[in-house]
Amino acid sequence: MEEVDLNAAKQESNKQLNERLNAAKQPISDQILPQTPRFCIEHDIILDNKTRLRIQEAINKIKYHKTIYKEWGFEAVDPDGSGLSLNLYGRPGTGKTMTAEAIAGTLELPFINVSLADLESKFMGETSKNIQTIFQTAKDYQAVIFFDEADTLLGKRLATVTQGIDNEVNACRSTLLIELEKFEGVTIFATNFVENYDKAFQSRISYHIHIPMPNEEARKAIWRRFLIPSIPFQNDAETIVELAAAESDGFSGRDIRTAMRLALPKVFSDTQTKGDEVSKRLGWEHIEEAIAQVRRAQAEVGQYVNPNSKSELDASRALLGINKK
Repeated sequence: MEEVDLNAAKQESNKQLNERLNAAKQPISDQILPQTPRFCIEHDIILDNKTRLRIQEAINKIKYHKTIYKEWGFEAVDPDGSGLSLNLYGRPGTGKTMTAEAIAGTLELPFINVSLADLESKFMGETSKNIQTIFQTAKDYQAVIFFDEADTLLGKRLATVTQGIDNEVNACRSTLLIELEKFEGVTIFATNFVENYDKAFQSRISYHIHIPMPNEEARKAIWRRFLIPSIPFQNDAETIVELAAAESDGFSGRDIRTAMRLALPKVFSDTQTKGDEVSKRLGWEHIEEAIAQVRRAQAEVGQYVNPNSKSELDASRALLGINKK
């Protein structure tokens, strides 16, 4: 069997996708530009088998849409089922955004990453128009839309309207419901607070997929991903992987990446202190110290946060009538 160069195949796929983007019409808004996905599910995403299967089933709905709806005739009883909506939920740092981009990459479709800042407007009615613009742009480019921090948008509509901003919030959510219902492409939402979703949105999203914290086997795979062969090691790399996976229990993929970012410069600090060129190698002690640093930071951030301060995201949640639990 002829060996396939996966990197070359991926580059060729990206090249074709870029050509499609360049050939498409200009976007309605210069701030909403589809991008070529950098990842795909098979080669770039580390997930447990159950989660990976659920994501693959969602991808198959699009990949085999013609077979299911045309050849098998399912379109007769489900004429509005050409689109796909997914909700990825789980704790911060578990890779929801990367997974969303990888779904687009697997489908070989452009990717539009939408943040709350892209939608907000100081002018009444503009937020709803921005939502319509995003869906129209996605239709023009045949792009996947990704809404991060989606609980800010998919929250419960306000039953009691007391001021103009309440009407704006409800109009924004109603517009999103309408656009989602008629969109024939792929829409992906991600949230850390899935309990804040309005029931109307929950029922309209086809797939709700939990992205869990990595177990020990998944942590080993993530550590292997970051401990690339070109790094010089003091110890056997697989020994470091085993130790790091056990020591980093409770870490997300993002936490592991942070630990690696902290560990690598320590190699050169040791070299400067010891004046020994031979010691310019990554050892288990560097990883161990970095893991401890991440744990200390996680504990101290919660201890020293000013309770009166609000991030921009928290302020936006308050503006949209959402109380974070």
